[in-house]
Amino acid sequence: MSKLFSPLTIKSIVLKNRIVVSPMCQYSSEEGFANDWHLVHLGSRAVGGAALVIAEATAVSPEGRITSSDLGLWNDEHIPHLRRIAEFISHSGSVAGIQLAHAGRKASTVPPWQGGTYVKRSEGGWQTVAPSAVPFREDDELPGELTEVQIRQAVVDFAAAAERALDAGFKVLEIHAAHGYLIHQFLSSLSNQRNDRYGGPFENRIRFLMEILQAVRKVWPNDLPLFVRISATDWAEGGWDIEQSVELTHILKQQGVDLIDCSSGGLVPYAKINAGPGYQVQFSERVKHDAGILTGAVGLITSAEQAESILKEEKADVIILARQLLRDPYFPLHAARILGQEIEWPLQYERAKKL
Repeated sequence: MSKLFSPLTIKSIVLKNRIVVSPMCQYSSEEGFANDWHLVHLGSRAVGGAALVIAEATAVSPEGRITSSDLGLWNDEHIPHLRRIAEFISHSGSVAGIQLAHAGRKASTVPPWQGGTYVKRSEGGWQTVAPSAVPFREDDELPGELTEVQIRQAVVDFAAAAERALDAGFKVLEIHAAHGYLIHQFLSSLSNQRNDRYGGPFENRIRFLMEILQAVRKVWPNDLPLFVRISATDWAEGGWDIEQSVELTHILKQQGVDLIDCSSGGLVPYAKINAGPGYQVQFSERVKHDAGILTGAVGLITSAEQAESILKEEKADVIILARQLLRDPYFPLHAARILGQEIEWPLQYERAKKL
């Protein structure tokens, strides 16, 4: 059997293959509500055969949005709209997952197709927050340095959103601790310049993430998978790196985390990233073997053969695809044919299975 199409059991959940839809921001919500775009976007990838479909970075509070068009779960009224999507994904034979996030100092921007630039408060934006009053870009307004009271509230917000995600029917939860957003900002010395118990040495910089996980685990069932997405390196001198990522992952495993989604970068605009086909697979391989935990490989993985090779060489346990699934929502169906693997198609599409 093809490794890409072999099942994987994580706690009580069985993934029918190793293809995962990466959480991809759509910037298509109003007041945080999911709509028909999200249903079609996520639903089509489930119909296309992916084993796990993870909804985009979903804000745990209004000020935690990247843009005013971000998906949200800070309100109980968001639940029914997301439940409809989770149910469709499940009925299509896939597992529904969701990623929870807070943008921190990278909040209050416009969508990428409008330039992704910062929006000042005087122009309709909002006060951003961060571990320290250090802006992402030099010309951004200074973020507010979080007080310990505000930190505790952010932890509560993550836990409340996790409880709502469970109510909405999601079976996999991912905490977004990557790409320069709030949790990542606490992890890296480049953005965290605090001198209290949340800053300075490694054990202090990871404290915010640890408190979030402890709060989330109180509401998220022990038999359902819990993922964490990390940026394995900042690609910048003096920042977060792969050695710290491995050290963190050892602790995350002890805290009940099941899989590490290994991405990189996003913390500083001057990062020097050596991008190329599969350029981040090295991180999933290192974390998998050094920490002894399941990992997901991401980053310019575009073919069935490439994905199969990564898994066979034990560099990751799942392949988490983003842009390739934007180009081809039915990549899993096409990949199975390329790898000579017989898989089920949606009954409505059976007539097209054979050329």
